[in-house]
Amino acid sequence: MYLVYGVSTVEIDLGAERLVAAERGDEKIAVEIKSFMEASKVYAFHQALGQYMVYKMALQYNAEERTLFLAITSDVYNTFFKDQQMVEDAINKLGLRLLIVDIVTKKIVKWIK
Repeated sequence: MYLVYGVSTVEIDLGAERLVAAERGDEKIAVEIKSFMEASKVYAFHQALGQYMVYKMALQYNAEERTLFLAITSDVYNTFFKDQQMVEDAINKLGLRLLIVDIVTKKIVKWIK
């Protein structure tokens, strides 16, 4: 998925990490998929949140009628995201939306926000 943002074009498709467009019922969504394979989960979260915010602004700039979600595995959610104050603040104060996926069954197990 390509998004034009001012003079820049934002496009991501790096194997396991990518921005995809989809639909959830009648709602159009965009999903940024992150693997969190970095040694520092805090650093990976900072990067993912920064990308998420830029993509969110780019969607608004392009008048895209899509709701943006950050997709992570249930393992990452349970070992790092769950009960983290900075994650909860990102959800509540910055509007971060999460999509939790079971990597084995390849099914969505939880939508947050």
